[in-house]
Amino acid sequence: MAWFFSELEPKDFYTFTGEQSRHIALSLRMKVGEELTICCGGYIYPCVIEAVDKTSVTARVLGKEKCQNEPSVSITLFQAVPKGDKMDFIVQKAVELGVSRIVPFISARCVSRPDEKQAAKKVMRWQKIALHAAEQSRRGIIPTVENITDIKKAAESAAGLESSVVFYECGGESPSRVINGSAGEIGIFIGSEGGFAPEEIELLRECGASVATLGKRILRAETAPLAALSIIMYITGNLG
Repeated sequence: MAWFFSELEPKDFYTFTGEQSRHIALSLRMKVGEELTICCGGYIYPCVIEAVDKTSVTARVLGKEKCQNEPSVSITLFQAVPKGDKMDFIVQKAVELGVSRIVPFISARCVSRPDEKQAAKKVMRWQKIALHAAEQSRRGIIPTVENITDIKKAAESAAGLESSVVFYECGGESPSRVINGSAGEIGIFIGSEGGFAPEEIELLRECGASVATLGKRILRAETAPLAALSIIMYITGNLG
């Protein structure tokens, strides 16, 4: 069933306009009588299409229920910005796996260093990717992609979380030893193609982060966050 987000709580009827109505009518080719779902504020609203025209789609709301698709743990992914379009892939798959928030940051070994204007455009694109990924995977929320920051500010932000873990290519503890299966919120740090500098690991340690490993094989920058998220979802009982 098609899944759409709304900032306004649907009442008896809901009218889609703009990009959403075009997607329903032109891309999905949905017709009167077909069902779709609206998600708002963590609740889902099953609907049936009542009318379709050139500029809008009107749906009748059939009910309301709590969305059961969100994980029990809130995970913030602190991701060092990789080069090229790898971040697009990371955002999309991280949202599918259940991340709650993504904080891109620049570390010492980042090749990609966008200026302020470029960074703003990237964040806008990543947020749109997060929206579409949340719709596709039927999330109860749209994860937030924050503005690109530096590693010091990212570390300070993570210090306010219940726990945080940095996955280090040079080794660390097993994830099962440092991740609390009943944790309510966890921050994870993933490096760019060049990994982390030793002084950055020390900074993260000072801010309360545990150091963990993803195994003896070195994973690519776009593979590591997905492996880490999958492991955490499994440990916290949110996978399988």
